[in-house]
Amino acid sequence: MKTAITDRIKYIGVDDTDLDLFESQYIIPNGISYNSYLIEDEKIAIIDTVDSRKSDEWLPMVESALNGRTPDYIVVQHMEPDHAGSISHLAERYPSMQIVASARAIQMLPQFFHAADFSARTIAVKEGDTLSLGAHTLQFFMAPMVHWPEVMVTYEQSEKILFSADGFGKFGALSHDEEWACEARRYYFNICGKYGAQVQALLKKAATLDIAQICPLHGPVLSENLGYYIGLYDTWSSYRPETEGVFIAYASIHGGTAQVAHTFADMLRSKGVKVSIADLSRDDMAEAVEDAFKYDRLVVAAASYDGDVFPVMHDFLHHLKIKSYQKRKVGIIENGSWAPSAGRVMRAMLEQMKEVEIVEPMVTIRSRMNPSDLPALEALAEAMK
Repeated sequence: MKTAITDRIKYIGVDDTDLDLFESQYIIPNGISYNSYLIEDEKIAIIDTVDSRKSDEWLPMVESALNGRTPDYIVVQHMEPDHAGSISHLAERYPSMQIVASARAIQMLPQFFHAADFSARTIAVKEGDTLSLGAHTLQFFMAPMVHWPEVMVTYEQSEKILFSADGFGKFGALSHDEEWACEARRYYFNICGKYGAQVQALLKKAATLDIAQICPLHGPVLSENLGYYIGLYDTWSSYRPETEGVFIAYASIHGGTAQVAHTFADMLRSKGVKVSIADLSRDDMAEAVEDAFKYDRLVVAAASYDGDVFPVMHDFLHHLKIKSYQKRKVGIIENGSWAPSAGRVMRAMLEQMKEVEIVEPMVTIRSRMNPSDLPALEALAEAMK
């Protein structure tokens, strides 16, 4: 990551390649970046801090970038600890620095920093307010529930840069070069997926701005082909499928349901259908959620368990529900040796989701697939193609 965004705007973020789970739940094999920015002018503004895990690394970078000057403002766009965790360290080092944030964020400050009193040094901003630094002017736009209620984004008018908070972020440290969309998609649906309506509202505000670069709080600065990134965000936040195909998510105890799922995948492929498949017991749950949203069709296949459904499938469907899964066709395959219950439970969970069409027939397997099951599987494959 280059440190110069423009001549007067610097990147001062840090990579974290030691963290195993982001938010204690999302696997990040290539780490994560905590992005922070510095704007040099008659007055100096820092845009967000970093996780306290990296304060000792970040503060010397800030001091070096300041080159003997003192920051006038810290703009706090989001109070989540991976971005706001170093506020108290920065405020202690620069006691004249003022904290610029939404009124809701200012209310949250004492919740995270009990020992500090920031009341005399906060500036609450609201929709459309501006802050002049000299040649640079910051304009603030509220983005409630993207993905916390206090969030705002910041637009620098002279250089046309949108500081987008968690919007347009992705998993992966900046020291690791990788394609943007896959880890940005996994990040979006698992972090912001529930709040599509709120993201749509923010996109409408962004559409009124002339944007040359997007500076998110995770992942790379976006400076080329912005229509591609904004277009994907529009697709994702409106819950439209991105790809035609079927995602098969299965939960198997002793291998019988896994065999059925893979046989069914082959049936679909033979009909020219694009297929992705995941073992919910072993594959990354966040990636399974991502693929469920990516494809326009879903098939869930699970064993019965304790008169219910095998727990990893219950967990998967719960994740889909809380992330507002919708506007998809879904097929159901259940397995049970004496009293199949998985199909009933999965159907009930899916029926709670918006605009989900359950495709018939639901297929029931008894312990192990046998030739007499193939016609029902073929019928479902035909209905799902």
